[in-house]
Amino acid sequence: NLLRVSDAEGLEREVRETAGRLPEGAWIVGGMWGAYEQWAEGSTGREGEEGRAAGTFRPDRSVIDAASPSNPALLWNFDRSQYLANAAALEAAGADCAWEGVECVGGEATGRVSQAAADRIRRAIPAKPMTQKLLEAKAALADLAQHGVTTFFDITPPDQVAVYEALRDSGELTARVNMRMVLDTWDEMRHTGIVEGFGDDWIRYQGLKGFVDGIMGNSSARFYEPYLTTGVPGEWRDEGNTGHVTDQGSGMEPTGNMERLVFGADSAGFNPRVHAIGDFAIDSILDIFEKVMEVNGPRPERRFGIIHNQVIRGPETARRQAEMGIIAEMQPYHTIDDMRWMEERIGERGRWAYAFRTLDEAGVLLSFGSDWPGTNAAWYTVNPLQGMYAAVTRETLDGTPAGGWYPEEKIDVETALRAYTVNNAWVAGEEDEKGRIKEGFLADLAVLDANPFEIDPRALKDVEVVLTVVDGRVVFERPST
Repeated sequence: NLLRVSDAEGLEREVRETAGRLPEGAWIVGGMWGAYEQWAEGSTGREGEEGRAAGTFRPDRSVIDAASPSNPALLWNFDRSQYLANAAALEAAGADCAWEGVECVGGEATGRVSQAAADRIRRAIPAKPMTQKLLEAKAALADLAQHGVTTFFDITPPDQVAVYEALRDSGELTARVNMRMVLDTWDEMRHTGIVEGFGDDWIRYQGLKGFVDGIMGNSSARFYEPYLTTGVPGEWRDEGNTGHVTDQGSGMEPTGNMERLVFGADSAGFNPRVHAIGDFAIDSILDIFEKVMEVNGPRPERRFGIIHNQVIRGPETARRQAEMGIIAEMQPYHTIDDMRWMEERIGERGRWAYAFRTLDEAGVLLSFGSDWPGTNAAWYTVNPLQGMYAAVTRETLDGTPAGGWYPEEKIDVETALRAYTVNNAWVAGEEDEKGRIKEGFLADLAVLDANPFEIDPRALKDVEVVLTVVDGRVVFERPST
């Protein structure tokens, strides 16, 4: 995670720490340094001159070579305008000054490479061995357990299924998984006999993910009106960035693609859950859902959803969504991260960002999650209690702005808790076995060190999980102090 890195010292430190956790020869890939150079980083900061005045950090491989001598590294900055390869990566790929896009000074490669050269270097990255995948999954599961998470929704790459199965079979799967493949797999899944809900108590196929637009973090979420900062209204997602399986992907484009996918998935009994953030994107997927529901007719287990559901046009959108029965799968912690620059980018439209109360009072089912670990704009906590805090207070973790950002959209503790528990069980079609501590339900629960209903809402962020139980087995116990 290099989002906060904007100088040589920080980059060297992060790469050295990462290399120290990996076996020799394992690749270090990713980064996105310099994201927070783009805006002032304060609690309610704005995307403005303070951040940009710092200039653009342009490292070369001398910064990271000594920190990662035995681990090839291919890194990039926030907007992917810069790529950096260390000496080990250049050697592994056979990249030298004869390559187009490899910057050289005095006949030596600096490590700065173009996107095209980075793509060539990427071909040298071997597939992760199962041992590494299992280690990574166990680390993630440990993080989930310490925050009381007993079931999670996962946008699951096909090769990750075997990882979950191996952990289940060895008794090391410490949370239940609802896997979501991308939307354009619906026909392939149908022909292999996989249906909505296929699986067991530990691993299930649940929902298919599509993508309408981009994200607020890089001003690519799709609005009716342009961003105040860029002069353009955002982007539709296409086959190039939707985790696609088919040539046309799981995005809005090419024209008609999303409608075709939703029609097909619904006809096969799957429930599309579609990423839509901007107001135009949300209205567009509602239009498609409405058309599919009218043409395909009623279906008892139809549970369509909009993932993020971030900026609606106003109460009329919430009422329409409620009448259609479309779930709002939202990430409340995003609220207190995005508020730093939301209004500078979209002005008064920010009033309808994360409109929890408006949606809830209209009758829309709220389903809360984390988007963990994050995007190329920010990394997020997986802690549901901090998510509840964000939904209930709409203040940053240090209490800004006092009283909350657009406080009229705050919800109460019970509504937030239900959005993480009972409602999510219904979203997954598991309302008869999860979401409550009840006789006959699965023995999954978390014990907290404070009662959320008896404390100041501002203290929610400090509540700790002391015990997590999954299937009647303790998977996390906080050490006593």
